[in-house]
Amino acid sequence: MKTRSILLNERPKGLPTESTFKFTEEELPELQDGQVLLKAFYISVDPYMRGRMSDAKSYVPPYKLHEPIMGGIVAEVTESRNSKLPKGSVVLGNLPWQTYSISDGRGLTPVDPNIAPLSYYLGILGMPGLTAYCGLLFIGDPKPGETVVVSGAAGAVGTVVGQIAKIKGCRVIGIAGSDDKINYLKEELGFDEAINYKSTSDMRGALSAACPDGVDVYFDNVGGEISDAVYSLLNNFARIAVCGQISLYNATSQPMGPRVEPILLKTKSLMKGFIVSDYADRFGEAAAGLAGWIQEGKLKYEETIAEGFDQLPHAFLGLFSGENIGKQLVKVAGYSGS
Repeated sequence: MKTRSILLNERPKGLPTESTFKFTEEELPELQDGQVLLKAFYISVDPYMRGRMSDAKSYVPPYKLHEPIMGGIVAEVTESRNSKLPKGSVVLGNLPWQTYSISDGRGLTPVDPNIAPLSYYLGILGMPGLTAYCGLLFIGDPKPGETVVVSGAAGAVGTVVGQIAKIKGCRVIGIAGSDDKINYLKEELGFDEAINYKSTSDMRGALSAACPDGVDVYFDNVGGEISDAVYSLLNNFARIAVCGQISLYNATSQPMGPRVEPILLKTKSLMKGFIVSDYADRFGEAAAGLAGWIQEGKLKYEETIAEGFDQLPHAFLGLFSGENIGKQLVKVAGYSGS
């Protein structure tokens, strides 16, 4: 069995390029006892992967040069020598960017294609949905009537954060990077206001107009100048969930912004960075909550799906120019249900 792979070809300086990636083809070995052969259906691309392309110390080890990039993948067991994962099982796991791969079964979670579309297990019922739920509810702790601001609001996490905040009775303001995204947030997802940061010359003024009563909860996906503008509007006892800093991931030097500590001190605000795995013991609660809201029609979900394994590098790079609405995925193969 031959497989195609995408390797980390070089460690990028600044924004990754097509030369960051290398396509290869190789023959897979015969299965050994306990192993399964997996056929990839959907592959996730996520901003955190940029950090793993560097060799700087982080909360996860860096990718190794000239080895396949790893990420969230939904796949089917097409051959099995593992009694716990029979042929035909559909699984979710952190797997190499390959059309076919071999696994010993560790870290694979069976998923049910009859409960939800397979792509959802990489999105609203997977890491992005869990991130939104845990970060907003366990750190942001929104109360009815409060004002919640979400940056990166049209992404896989931000769209869910805003809708949960609305379910909790909050006024929700989203920040995104195109008029199409702004219209989507307001007209489809019910955000109270949305701001296009790319066409707004005065972010603080725009936010001040959208948040006349200040900001009680800020879900930060981007960092940088957008977050600086939000900090100036924090109310007393505001809560800030720091989920991502995509505006800084490709920086080649450390940018200097306003010092946030005096603001946090004067407003007695809480600012907490988090990784979704911090809340692993509450994933069951979060997944049940998300699934319930989906079934009740309270949560809408958008996906941007590129077709074909060759599209993985382009789909990943598109995250940094804001090409996607909702979760960005690459569909490698279709699921027949057999």
